Amino acid sequence: MQTLEKTHPKLQELKTRLSEINDIESAASLLYWDQATYMPPGGAAARGRQLATLRHIAHTKFTDPAIGQLLEDLSSYETSLPPDSDEASLIRVTRRDYERAVKIPADFTARFSQHSTETYEVWAKARSANDFAAVQPYLEKTLELSRELANFFPGYEHIADPLIAEADYGMKATSVRELFAELRQQLVPIVEAISAQPVIDASCLHQHFPEAEQIAFSLKVIEKLGYDFQRGRQDKTLHPFMTKFSTGDVRITTRIRENDLNEGLFSTIHETGHALYEQGVNRDFEATPLAGGTSSGVHESQSRLWENMVGRSRPFWKFFYPQLQAQFPQQLGDVALETFYRAINKVERSLIRTDADEVTYNLHVMIRFDLELQLLEGTLAVRDLPQAWNERYRSDLGIVPPNDAHGVLQDVHWYGGMIGGMFQGYTLGNLMSAQFFQAALQAHPHISTEIEQGNFDTLHNWLKTNIYQHGRKYTAAEIVELATGKALSIEPFIAYIRRKFGELYSL
Repeated sequence: MQTLEKTHPKLQELKTRLSEINDIESAASLLYWDQATYMPPGGAAARGRQLATLRHIAHTKFTDPAIGQLLEDLSSYETSLPPDSDEASLIRVTRRDYERAVKIPADFTARFSQHSTETYEVWAKARSANDFAAVQPYLEKTLELSRELANFFPGYEHIADPLIAEADYGMKATSVRELFAELRQQLVPIVEAISAQPVIDASCLHQHFPEAEQIAFSLKVIEKLGYDFQRGRQDKTLHPFMTKFSTGDVRITTRIRENDLNEGLFSTIHETGHALYEQGVNRDFEATPLAGGTSSGVHESQSRLWENMVGRSRPFWKFFYPQLQAQFPQQLGDVALETFYRAINKVERSLIRTDADEVTYNLHVMIRFDLELQLLEGTLAVRDLPQAWNERYRSDLGIVPPNDAHGVLQDVHWYGGMIGGMFQGYTLGNLMSAQFFQAALQAHPHISTEIEQGNFDTLHNWLKTNIYQHGRKYTAAEIVELATGKALSIEPFIAYIRRKFGELYSL
C-alpha cells in the first residue's frame, strides 16, 4: 500500500485512525482473555465496566463522521484501482464495516458489552451449579438486546438476518435454513445406518491421563502443525477459544479432562486451526480491518479441517501414535493403532456439541440455530428454552440431557454474546473444510503421504496462499470460489463422510 499512501495522504490518515481504533479493540480483547483465563471472580464487575468503556470509545471513534468523509474522499481512488488490490480492498471493507457501525449507537455497544461480561460470570457459576434459573433473567436481557441490535437494520427478511450477516456476511436465515435442510436430509440416514452397526469400543480414551502430560503432548503436536509460539501461547479456560491482539500475538486456550483424552487434545488442535489462520494473514494488513478472518464459517473451516480431516485421520496417527504411546505407556502401550483410530472416530448420539463426532456434529448446530430463530421470532420464551432444548435432543438425537449443565447451559455463546448468528458458522465451516481439503489434495495429491511422515508444510502453505494471506480482502463466497473454483456445496463434505465412515462401519 506504500505507493498509494504517498500519492494520497488521506489513505494514510484513514490507516492511522484505524490503527488507533484497532489498538483500543485489542486492549478490550486482552481484558476478555484475562477474564476467561486468570482473572479472580472479584474482578467481574469492574471488568464489565472496563470492557464497556473501551468498546464505547472504539465504536465512537470508528463512527466519527471524519471516517465517513475519508471514505467518501477515497471513493474515486478506489474505483480507479483493481478491485482485488490491497488499497481498494481496505477502502471497500472499511466502508462496509462503517456503514454497519454507524447504525448502532455507541451507548448500545457499551450496554451490550457490560451486560455480556456480567452474564458470562453468572453463566460460569450457573453451569457448575446446574442452575439455569440463575442465568435466565440475564439471558432474557440478552434476547432483548439482540432484538434491539437487529432492529437497527430495518428492512430485513428475518430478524436474524442482520445478526447472521455480522458473522457470515452474505448469508441469511433463509439461505442457511435451505442449506441445513439439504444437509440434514443426507446426514440422518447415515446416522441411522451407523447406529445399526456394532458400537465401537472407545474405552482406551477414558483412562487416567494426567493433565500436565496431556498438555505437553498437545504442545508438541501443534508446534509440528505450524503454530508459531513466538507469536502465541496456550492457557486453560472454561470454554476453549482463540483470540488475537495482533498478527504477532495470537493466543489459544484449551480445557483438559483427565479421564478423557479427546477433550484437551482435539480442542487444542481445533483452536490451533483458528490461530494458524490468523498467524497466516498478510502482515501488511496489521491494525486494519483486513487483518482477520473473513467470516465465522471460513474461520471454522480451518479449525475443523485441522481438527478432523487432519487430526482424526489415519495418516496423522501413523506418525503421532508412537509418540503418544511413549507419553502414556501404561494407558496406551498395549492399544493398537487401529483400535485408537476407531475410538477417536466413534460415532454416537451424544449430548455435548464440542465432543460430538463428525457425523452427528452438525445436528447439534442445527438444533441451536433453530432455537435461536424461535427466540428471536418470539415463538419461544427463554423460560421454556430448557424444555425446548431437551425435546429437540429427544426428537433429533434420541437422547435427553440429564440436567441443564449437559443441555442448554453447555455452550458459552448466548451467555457471552448475542442470540442470533452465533452457531451457523460451525456447519458452514464443516462444509467449507471439506471443499478446501479436497481442493488442496487435488493440487497436491501427496499431502496424505506427507502427513504420515509428520510433514504438514505443503498443506499449511496451500492454506496460507489460498485463504490465510487474504485476511478479509474477499468475502467467504469469494474465498471459496477462488480457492476451489466452485461455489459452496454440501457434496464434498457428504462424500468425505461417506468414504471415511463407510469404511469404518462397513456400510
